[in-house]
Formats: sequence, structure tokens, C-alpha cells
Amino acid sequence: MTIYHFVGIKGSGMSALAQVLHDMNFQVQGSDYEKHFFTQLALEQSGIKILPFQKENIQPGMTIIAGNAFPDTHEEIQEAMKIGLPIIRYHRFLGDFMNNFTSIAITGAHGKTSTTGLLAHVMKGAKPTSFLIGDGTGRGEENAEYFVFEACEYRRHFLSYFPDYAIMTNIDFDHPDYFANIDDVFSAFQEMSWQVNKGIFACGDDEHLQKIQAKVPVLFYGFGEENDFQARNIVKTTEGTTFDVFVRNTFFETFSIRSFGDHNILNSLAVIAICHYEEIDSRIVQEYLQSFEGVKRRFSEKEIGTQVIIDDYAHHPTEIKATIDAARQKYPEREIVSVFQPHTFTRTQTFLDDFADSLNLADKVYLCEIFGSAREVHGQLSIEDLKAKVPNAEILLEEETAILKTYDNAVIIFMGAGDIQKFQEAYEKQL
Repeated sequence: MTIYHFVGIKGSGMSALAQVLHDMNFQVQGSDYEKHFFTQLALEQSGIKILPFQKENIQPGMTIIAGNAFPDTHEEIQEAMKIGLPIIRYHRFLGDFMNNFTSIAITGAHGKTSTTGLLAHVMKGAKPTSFLIGDGTGRGEENAEYFVFEACEYRRHFLSYFPDYAIMTNIDFDHPDYFANIDDVFSAFQEMSWQVNKGIFACGDDEHLQKIQAKVPVLFYGFGEENDFQARNIVKTTEGTTFDVFVRNTFFETFSIRSFGDHNILNSLAVIAICHYEEIDSRIVQEYLQSFEGVKRRFSEKEIGTQVIIDDYAHHPTEIKATIDAARQKYPEREIVSVFQPHTFTRTQTFLDDFADSLNLADKVYLCEIFGSAREVHGQLSIEDLKAKVPNAEILLEEETAILKTYDNAVIIFMGAGDIQKFQEAYEKQL
């Protein structure tokens, strides 16, 4: 039996795929940088071997699954080429793998991970379901009927996939280091639409998704009356959200979720719509929507003393606004303090004014130095440029996090896609 060796196994998609294959009784191992990353805990708990990068890891009889971040010049990939081993890029492998199931791709500029986690949780309440979530979580069922997976638009990677169904949460301009503008992003989603085999569930409140064309039915969900699946009679409380669902203007069922903000209503609607289409019992959907506990780094909460500490992956202005709105719904009486680390110089520069507008929704803002990436280590602006546009902002260094203690009874939100966790960990040690 072949050993699947993952080059870059700590990547969020890679670690999830490794867990899926491991659960399905394939032999799995991988390598990565020795720096600790949040995805490795699940790998370690599964007993999956994680090695430091070195060409000696590559042995005859292996199949190499290579992470998208690592070029063909990487020492392990070079060694695999030398031995003549099969080398498959992550998104290509995933594209072939999903053909064994009824596959559901979840894509969009925002909300992919949360919606994938929610759909996987609900569907596995009804049918055996394997899933791959962008927070590094994966599960493989040997007798799975469905495969629910997150499909990323970055570098058009999702064009490697030909799923049965697709959920499209929204189209927004992001990844300015790759996409030229919103039209370029739209063209990628349009191309993806032609590759879906059975049906697309798209947010009809999104002006760009309204223009999507496909060879399969496109069903719309949202708040507007023109949607096939519409949320009405919404009741928001500090405990969660309840709403009625109308299917083509006819009452269907009432659903409750334990999450906050309009974006979570929309994510739930997408899940309800596809389950309705696949004839999954609405009582199962109701029950499992209520028992969903969220995904990693998406409004992940803990209470320490009088404060609520929230860890969130928000790294785009739209996501920051949604996270702050959700915090306001759950904690209307509390002060909201945002600790934000911008992710990549190109994104910060492109959306500078939008970041300022979103961050200004918080009562107080602390800004961390811009987190670059393997692709761009520096840029033409600094964190001071963003601070100049946010009147209530201060710069925060890792060793200065004790200042956050002064916000008694506040909600402290640590936001970002880089290594913002080190600021949160430094602060929690202070507490």
C-alpha cells in the first residue's frame, strides 16, 4: 500500500486532507517547518507523523501530495522527481478524490469555512459524510455518501474541481496580489460555475452572484423576496437567532441557530436549501443547526475574568464588520475592543479606507504590525498609514498586551489571518 507523503502538511487544507485519508485507513505522513501551527494538534491527536523538511523523508513507494505554497524547486519535491515518484498538487488530488462521492463545494470570498463546517455537521446527522474544512479539520468516513469541502478561489485553485453541487456565499474583491479587480474575481467564479454538475446555491442578495450563469439550476437564497429560499421574521437575541424560511414565498419551517449576525443567517440558509434539495428531513436540519458549535478561529470565545476573549480569522473589511456586528448582537452592553493584525501589504494597501471604516465600528482599536507572507515580505506602507485613518487606534506590540487588562467587562476581539494568536497568547499569560 502506498504511503501518502504531504509536503507542507500543516497547511489548513493539507492537514484536513491528511486526516480524511488517515480516517479512511490510508497510510499518511508529512513534513513542514518546525514552527508550531494551530492545525498540527489534530494531526498529532490522529497519530499522523510530522517530520521536519528534508529530502531523506522521500522514499520509494510513496505518493507525494504537494502543498500549493511549495515550488517544484523544494528539496523534497526535487528528490521525489529524482526517484520518479508520482507528485500531485493538493488541489489536483482533491479534484480526483471527490469523484468517489456526491460532492458539495463551498466557495465565496467570505464565509466558506463557517458554511462548510455547518453543512458537514448537519449532513452527517442524516447520511455518512466526509468533509474537509479550511480551518484544518477533516474527517473521512469509509462508507461516506457525501463529501463536503471548502473550495478556495485564490489563484483559481477551485477550477481543479468539478463538484456535483456548489454553494456560493458571495463575490468580493480580495487577494489583490493575484486578482486584478472585481471583474477578474467574477470571471473566476463564472468559470467555476460551468464546472458544477447538478446545481448551484447562490446568495441572491449578492449583486455579482445574480449574474452567474450555469448549465445546471441556480437556486438563490437570502433576505430579498425574489430569492427561492428566503429568511423572514428574524428574531435576534443574546442567545442566538430564529427565523422563518419561505421556499418560493411559501412557508417551509422555522429554524434557530446559536450564532450571531446576518452572515450566519445566510450561511444557515445555504445549508437549509441544499438539504431541502437533497430531501433531508427538516427535523434533522433543525436539530443539527442548533447543536453546531462553530469552527476554529471563527468567533471562538472564552471568558477570562470579567472579559470575553474572541479569536477570529477576519482579515478583510467585510469580515471585520461582520465579526463586530456579531459581537454587538451577543454583547450589546459591553465595550468592543478590536486587536487587528493586517494580513499582507497588498491587501492592506488596496483596502486601506475600507479597513478604517470597519475598524471604526469598534469602541477601541489596537493595531499590530502588518503580517507579510512568503510572497511579499515588505510593502510600500506601514501600520502607521492605517492608524492615521482610525482615530481611536493605537499600535500594539506583543510585549505590551497588558494594557488590554484596563478594559473591564469588555469584549476583546483578536482578528487576523497571520500570527495574531501570539498576541492573544501573550495577553492570556498576563491574565
